[in-house]
Amino acid sequence: MMSLFAVLIDGTIYASWLFLVAAGLTVIYGVMRILNMAHGSFYAIGAYTAASLVGWYFNNGIGPVWVGYLLMLGCALVAGLIVGLIIERGLLRFMYGRDEVLMVIITYALLLILEDTMKMIWGVNPYFAYQPYAEMGRSALAGLKVSNYDLMLVGISLVLGLGLWLWLERTHQGKVLRAVIHDREVAMAMGVNVRRMFTLVFVLGTMLGTLAGALTAPAISVVPGMGVEVIVLAFAVVVIGGMGSIEGAAVGALLVGLSRAAAVHYAPEFELFVIYGVMALVLAVRPQGLFGRVLARKI
Repeated sequence: MMSLFAVLIDGTIYASWLFLVAAGLTVIYGVMRILNMAHGSFYAIGAYTAASLVGWYFNNGIGPVWVGYLLMLGCALVAGLIVGLIIERGLLRFMYGRDEVLMVIITYALLLILEDTMKMIWGVNPYFAYQPYAEMGRSALAGLKVSNYDLMLVGISLVLGLGLWLWLERTHQGKVLRAVIHDREVAMAMGVNVRRMFTLVFVLGTMLGTLAGALTAPAISVVPGMGVEVIVLAFAVVVIGGMGSIEGAAVGALLVGLSRAAAVHYAPEFELFVIYGVMALVLAVRPQGLFGRVLARKI
């Protein structure tokens, strides 16, 4: 029983991190139909920004601890806002209406550019911002020592997921966005400013990506290439849940998190393959993902 409880705790914590990473990716694809390869770079930008500023704040002992947490979240959101606006207004708005494969190539090129840009700004040495993680301490759950910071990530992912769902399903702006998702041409004919909606959604997705990176930074070593590694996991979660589905991303993250935790505890040699095994099994049964919509092809 203790082993099963450990799998449940570890899987839930990993799933919450996966959902934070995948949320921005699925929001952008759901509205804009852009498979954003550069999302991993947004994650890395948030991690680097938080690690550099939070590390500077705690190492110099400037103020109270809680200000450091606010700084970590604030700098990530500001970085996402700036980067999202620059990319959407400066590049992507000229590409709307193009083939989806071309958009994948463009965002992949953007990923490579951003990776080199981050090396120019922050260098190639690792950054450490462990203080927010260590300051929160640990708690005992049924005999297991669990980091309070990891438990906070679970809470943040729940609040974030519920907030996104309520925004899309219960607000006027969310209903307008869903109209754009279902039929872009009809939405434009009804007077919806689709370009403005695209800007809003892309900036929101970018901010979600940088926020995920900032929240992850205290628990890891922030190094070059981290964005490339995480984008593969994010794509797996989004594909399992269904492209563009918030609830699908949550369920997909939970499936992947629990499966990986079980593999780590019971069959560690299969850890690298279990994520893709889950994805293959789901797609064999539902090619559109668990919560994906079946779309009619235009002939």
